[in-house]
Amino acid sequence: MVRVILPDRHPLTAARTSRSRLVRAYRGERPDATPVWFMRQAGRSLPEYRELRVGTRMLDACLDPALASEITLQPVRRHGVDAGIFFSDIVVPLRLVGVDVEIEPGRGPVFGRAYGDAAAVAELTAIDPATLDAEAGPITEAVRRTVDELGETPLIGFAGAPFTLAAYLAEGGPSKDHLAARTLMHADPGAWSALMAWSAEVTGRFLRTQVLAGASAAQLFDSWAGALSLADYETHVAPASARALEFVHDLEYPLDGAELRVPVVHFGVGTGELLRAMREVGADTVGVDYRVPLDVAAARVGDGVPLQGNLDPALLAAPAAVLERAVDEVLERGRSAPAHVFNLGHGVPPSTDPDTLTRIVERVHAWEA
Repeated sequence: MVRVILPDRHPLTAARTSRSRLVRAYRGERPDATPVWFMRQAGRSLPEYRELRVGTRMLDACLDPALASEITLQPVRRHGVDAGIFFSDIVVPLRLVGVDVEIEPGRGPVFGRAYGDAAAVAELTAIDPATLDAEAGPITEAVRRTVDELGETPLIGFAGAPFTLAAYLAEGGPSKDHLAARTLMHADPGAWSALMAWSAEVTGRFLRTQVLAGASAAQLFDSWAGALSLADYETHVAPASARALEFVHDLEYPLDGAELRVPVVHFGVGTGELLRAMREVGADTVGVDYRVPLDVAAARVGDGVPLQGNLDPALLAAPAAVLERAVDEVLERGRSAPAHVFNLGHGVPPSTDPDTLTRIVERVHAWEA
């Protein structure tokens, strides 16, 4: 890789976010208070979001720079979290390169066709992933608008991992068991490899676009990797995830006479058995879902790895005393890692009372280890 120093206007290079709680924790340092943000904090739990989205389809909202920026900023204003997470969806880069996809309310991403055999994969992979660079203007503008408003609060870029993209593509839509993807993986390894390589480049370019535009960290989100065995993940998936992260790994910023890599977080759902492998694809911080206690996760990923997570989202509806004990337990277990970013073990449920999230932020910031 050829190292690329981020431009002077970038929040990391300009020292607006390089010493923030979040970025310090992602570097493995312990800031004055544990940083906190929430997956899916931007969106459906907020009444101001629901009002803003009236009459606008999901992907149209993601590709409207003013709308996407405002949605990203709403939870930062309301909750006082330590980071914004860019409002997007894992299929946005697919839409940008011309794949026929729409998000159906109550169902999820639905494609014009499935890409579950060699002929379909060949048709899909004939699309040049570099097309994304030319079509990503709305993403660049949305990120720039957002970081201008955030000031010293960092923005996290977001993209779906190659396996999760491939799982949707092979099925043509959502699936409970991802059987089409797992079948293609074993029935036609050549087609599977081509699909994964293509998905890795598309999503990697999408992450890179966000970082170059001003994001101070990048999170690769693997929604469905938990459907895989460790052997299948390591053989058929990890190389593509590593390739996707390469698009960010050469991006650096100066700090105290050194040049540091933009931090990368890797999170998956149901991936307790894959944590070390997910770290080894190139993650600086490993996100942990609610199924594995953080001290157990720390032992699995190995020494020196910051962790992110991992309050069970179900506890957001629990009585206040129960929730407070659970928050404290997550923070206590997070001491087993060199640094900890408090988060949920998955996304914010739509039914969540926003005031509950605000109280969690206040409690995390006030917590003394």
